[in-house]
Amino acid sequence: MYSAIKEEAYACNMLLPKLNLVLFTFGNVSVADREKGVFAIKPSGVPYEELKVDQIVIVDFDGNIVEGKFRPSSDTKTHAVLYKHWDIGGITHTHSSYGTAWAQSLRDIPIFGTTHADHLTKDIPCAAPMKDDRIIGNYEYETGFQIMDHFQENNLDYKEVEMVLVGSHAPFAWGKDGHKSVYNAAVLEEVAKMALLTEQINPQAQRMKESLINKHWDRKHGAEAYYGQQ
Repeated sequence: MYSAIKEEAYACNMLLPKLNLVLFTFGNVSVADREKGVFAIKPSGVPYEELKVDQIVIVDFDGNIVEGKFRPSSDTKTHAVLYKHWDIGGITHTHSSYGTAWAQSLRDIPIFGTTHADHLTKDIPCAAPMKDDRIIGNYEYETGFQIMDHFQENNLDYKEVEMVLVGSHAPFAWGKDGHKSVYNAAVLEEVAKMALLTEQINPQAQRMKESLINKHWDRKHGAEAYYGQQ
């Protein structure tokens, strides 16, 4: 009944170590079936080299286990909150080195160059660290609301900005399906690395100008896009 999303979730999770986005058991990918109101997610604490398709857990958008013998990822409730409130099909959470370093620095990742602008026209946002009442409460559940609150308070569109840093924590990325969420997580990590190197080379580096940001976004995503094969 859920074989398609379990297969996709497995394949997407196995991409994380190949893309150097995870170490040991860090991170997870989930894939949603929005019609059924469920998602497939990696089991908690299972090393990637031992992961099998039949270990993938099916969970509903309230965080309840629907199918599976394993305990789902400890981040499951964060995924559930985002699926319940946002129209997305896949979520990737990593502790990738450069993205996490920016999250620990409590900084947005500035849009310094065209690689960044090819994927979004905003700085990659960093949500504030969670307050104590959220930390001591339903922590993973509240992490989802911390992300959504930041987007609402800063007038960010989750369909345009498909990635975020959670302050003092790590990156989350999402997309129309699991593979797009992994792609966005990889883009976030690469852009985070480029931004750090940029500031090391030139501590006074400036955010790129809007005309160039818009040009690179529009040529790939605009009404008259001409990037790739049409």
